[in-house]
Amino acid sequence: MTRPAPVTRPAPLPSRADPTAWRAARALGGAWGRHAGVARYSWWTPLRWLMALTLATLVLGFVQKSPCANGDWTGNKQYTHFCYSDVVPLWSDERLDVGAVPYRDTSVEYPVLTGAVMFVTADLTRGVHALTSSANELVTFGALTALILAACGLVVTAATAQAQRRRPWDAAIFALSPLLVFHAFSNWDLLAMAFTSAAMWAWAARRPVLAGAMIGLGTAAKLYPVFLLVAIGILAIRTRKLGEAAWTTAATLGVWLAVNLPIAIAYRHGWATFYTFSIDRPTERSTLWAIGRTLAVSSFNDSDAPYWQPPSVAVAIALLAALLFVGYLGLAAPIRPRLAQLAFLCVLAFLLTTKVWSPQYSLWLVPLLALARPRWRLNLIWQFSEIAVWMLTLTLLLGVSVPPHGVAYGWLALALLVRDGLLLALAGLVVREMWHPELDVVRLDGVDDPGGGVFDGAPDALGGWSAASGGSAGSRWAATQVGPEVQVSADRR
Repeated sequence: MTRPAPVTRPAPLPSRADPTAWRAARALGGAWGRHAGVARYSWWTPLRWLMALTLATLVLGFVQKSPCANGDWTGNKQYTHFCYSDVVPLWSDERLDVGAVPYRDTSVEYPVLTGAVMFVTADLTRGVHALTSSANELVTFGALTALILAACGLVVTAATAQAQRRRPWDAAIFALSPLLVFHAFSNWDLLAMAFTSAAMWAWAARRPVLAGAMIGLGTAAKLYPVFLLVAIGILAIRTRKLGEAAWTTAATLGVWLAVNLPIAIAYRHGWATFYTFSIDRPTERSTLWAIGRTLAVSSFNDSDAPYWQPPSVAVAIALLAALLFVGYLGLAAPIRPRLAQLAFLCVLAFLLTTKVWSPQYSLWLVPLLALARPRWRLNLIWQFSEIAVWMLTLTLLLGVSVPPHGVAYGWLALALLVRDGLLLALAGLVVREMWHPELDVVRLDGVDDPGGGVFDGAPDALGGWSAASGGSAGSRWAATQVGPEVQVSADRR
């Protein structure tokens, strides 16, 4: 007997399905009605609305950083106004102000593609200065950097919306992110995020080579995009789609080498600085390594975490163990997980085990979480906890610069533990929805994995590997694939 085709129902609008979005919609006139419509030829598509919302958020982010834009940080303005950005001090610290070429003339603590963007922006700054010598070069450099990063932010929104075409509005979780206001221009992270989101879109569009090229470019800007390959590999094992995963991996390696090899050959010492710096770098105050070290040898009443360089082997083992645990979860789940769920867990595993967690790194998780678990309430609570971490970090640094005006490290550690607890709660809910797909809002409308590319609808070779595979979770979700349309209440979502 032939299995009936899945019943694909229209994806429910967040204003009718998500309690937080529903409450927000009430302030704007109420949830979108069942019989509501829009003009047939309206220019305002969901994607264009999302782009407009992203621009509004980025403008707020630019305004938030503007008090620090001219580099006049007298009175520790960068801490008291919470407007610190790495872009300002690195203009001179990386000798971009005197025309130094990254990796050749100066060692840069970032991978090659980020260094290239810094260099191109510095050259553009000198071009603008040649046209109008009255322009402040530092302010111009910051403004041009903001324009480039804003374009990257728009790419993140567009790619996230396209990666889950039936639910483009889920990208609003990134477009309206409060964390984006504070960290869009803190560093060059949006560059790597644009490539990562483009990779998620390319994989969803069944273009594995393009996805690998985007991962390779993202990894040439920041390390974290490479962990998408772990998520793809887990699902390749479950679906036996090993060929597509191999092409993606090969494209990643090929593109990364194409970007890095010329610089590594020409300027070996400058190129290697990022990697040696990462290995030798002491633990950063926002990590579990720093909190644990403080508990062991110091006091939370101190002004900052103690200097400590954890063994690189220990850090690597912790990361490997965390990724293996994600792999186990991906293989043991009774129903094959969605790619975005595993991608979120892999990147989170890296952040929880790394010895350097700069506050803006948390922004990496927002678009992945929008795809993995597009629900607003806990997501927003976590993001506001990240903002509290940012403010306490800068207040602590104020105290280090001008004692005793800051806070003790203990207050920051408490906020960090709350932040980590919220992230673990989000991870637990993602895992719960992997085990119980009927709770996953993406799958409730009768689809498998709209962002899964070749994995979407593919047979699950390990469907019976877990003892739980015969349980009620799988059977209930399977029923939604072939059964009649069921109305799901907002509180269940």
